[in-house]
Amino acid sequence: MARQAVASCLESRQDELVSDQLSLFTSPPVADRLFFAIFPDPAAAIDIGRRADGLRDAQDLSGRPLALERFHITLHHLGDHAGVRRDIVAMAGEAAEAITTPPFEVTFDRAGSFHNGGNNPLVLQGGAGLENLKVFQRELGLAMARTGLGKLADKSFTPHVTLLYDKRLVAEHAVAPIKWTVGGFSLIHSRLGRTEHIALAHWTLR
Repeated sequence: MARQAVASCLESRQDELVSDQLSLFTSPPVADRLFFAIFPDPAAAIDIGRRADGLRDAQDLSGRPLALERFHITLHHLGDHAGVRRDIVAMAGEAAEAITTPPFEVTFDRAGSFHNGGNNPLVLQGGAGLENLKVFQRELGLAMARTGLGKLADKSFTPHVTLLYDKRLVAEHAVAPIKWTVGGFSLIHSRLGRTEHIALAHWTLR
């Protein structure tokens, strides 16, 4: 069923992208990102939004928190492309369908900034409460390798949820834990520069 969803979504998205990305005279622009991600459940997303607001005020930041539906954990970045790469999507779907991990809990209990040259993400991080997430990310990477996507699997994984971007840097510090049970993961198409995430497929953990 997930494979059919990928194919159906790709057909509709391809029609939408053709006029923007095909040209006889110039190379099409790189405007499309693919990645595997985990999204918090609605209650956790609300908690994350409140935490973002609280940290923004406490740290005297000016960056605006992300919209609730944009909070996520990136598992593997599958590259930036000119259009939605059908071959990569197909291989990613095959890898995802091979995963048999049961649902697991994640706990984020740290906050701090990643240095990014003035556009610094303020993120939630964690310690022992993210060990099962790290195992899952590795298993998905191995499944990707078996389908031909090994070069795109992220070997260095720092699990985090981005809250906002700001010029100021916030030192890492403890925060009240935010927890949720991960019940699935998604393949996302992001239209670069448009703050738009489109779910191409979703897989339920079992």
